[in-house]
Amino acid sequence: MRRVVIGTAAVSMALSVAACGKAGDDKKSDSSSSSSSGGKTIGLLLPDSVTARYEKFDHPYFEAQVKKLCADCTVDYANAAGDAAKQAQQVSTMVTKGVKVIVISAQDSAAIKSSIDAAVAKGVKVVAYDRLAQGKVSAYVSFDNVKVGELQGQALLDALGSKATTKSKVVMINGDDADPNAAQFKAGAHKALDGKVDIAYEQSGLWKDTVAAQKVKAAITQLGAKNIAGVYSANDGMAGGIATTLKGAGISGIPLTGQDAELAGIQRIVAGTQSSTVYKAFKPEADAAATIAVDLLQGKSIDSLATSTQTSGSGDKVPSQLLTPVSVTKANIKDTVIKDGLYTVSDICTSEFAKACKAAGLQ
Repeated sequence: MRRVVIGTAAVSMALSVAACGKAGDDKKSDSSSSSSSGGKTIGLLLPDSVTARYEKFDHPYFEAQVKKLCADCTVDYANAAGDAAKQAQQVSTMVTKGVKVIVISAQDSAAIKSSIDAAVAKGVKVVAYDRLAQGKVSAYVSFDNVKVGELQGQALLDALGSKATTKSKVVMINGDDADPNAAQFKAGAHKALDGKVDIAYEQSGLWKDTVAAQKVKAAITQLGAKNIAGVYSANDGMAGGIATTLKGAGISGIPLTGQDAELAGIQRIVAGTQSSTVYKAFKPEADAAATIAVDLLQGKSIDSLATSTQTSGSGDKVPSQLLTPVSVTKANIKDTVIKDGLYTVSDICTSEFAKACKAAGLQ
């Protein structure tokens, strides 16, 4: 992605290069867009199918951009189905096929290191996508993940309003520690929240709605339903489980954050059971990764694309392109995910949400 600006009405996204969440077992385990071998094939390895964005947006957007930039290039695609060992095998398989560039969103950023280094040793270029994998990767494309956490934390404070005091007890459900993004989201959220509210309970939800629900249930038992002022959830998937748990405990009207602008998350925002999410436009990210991948395949410099540097968990300095995330609340749904064409009003405003959509001014 060249140094261009791709906008939502909420913010202009300066493209200069970390989601999102990972999940467990998937029914969609392994699919391939093409199985060709040789010099004009780019591999795309995504971590799971449970997180809606990967199959619905990232994969098709990436493949379309590759085709746009290189008519005779093919994309060999596989999904790890939440299995780090499976993803390692997928890397090996692509190397054996002769794939020259692999774009990977790591299921486990540390566990994949040896596979990446083995691929690089055989002349393969590896691009870390959305999550900064360890090892000798050539480039990294993602969002400013600390900023994501800051947006989440600030949205929680904004939703609390006058209740945002050091006596207000907040439950914090973070992502999976195996995902390096999770630590950055957490750091950004703490930057916004520390000293302003009481983070009375903090646990990892492992990017799973079921685990997040269990953690919040434990928090309710520990703190008391009436004593919880708000819940920080690191992504929309976990927020779904949390919202169900809060409802079951008779808790309503408190802020609940999210991330990824999943359709279900947007619908919860409309309905008032989730207060915010973070929109990381999938097309600009996928386009940026595809552009870098094609340039690497063609032996071109990526210096004008990857204009910053990030340090991975293995200590490697990686040329990076970080995009800017956007906070979404009920007030700017029209100006973000609808305006960008991510969802239509009819996608969001199904019969279940028709009344809430009308009240929100969407219909």
